[in-house]
Amino acid sequence: MQLTVNGEPRSFQGPPNVAALVAELGLDARKVAVERNLEIVPKSAYAATAIADGDRIEIVHFIGGG
Repeated sequence: MQLTVNGEPRSFQGPPNVAALVAELGLDARKVAVERNLEIVPKSAYAATAIADGDRIEIVHFIGGG
């Protein structure tokens, strides 16, 4: 499966949904925001939001600090 993640073309074995992609990338789902094809995916919908070949994914990682 070919996806564009944060502007870079990447190949995956086929994460079926946003939750699986976030896990495969080694990210903490509680600390990221995900946009799929220009639409923000609510955290509550990560497991229910399917990913298809050619999708454009943008992921923002939140970092705490002060």
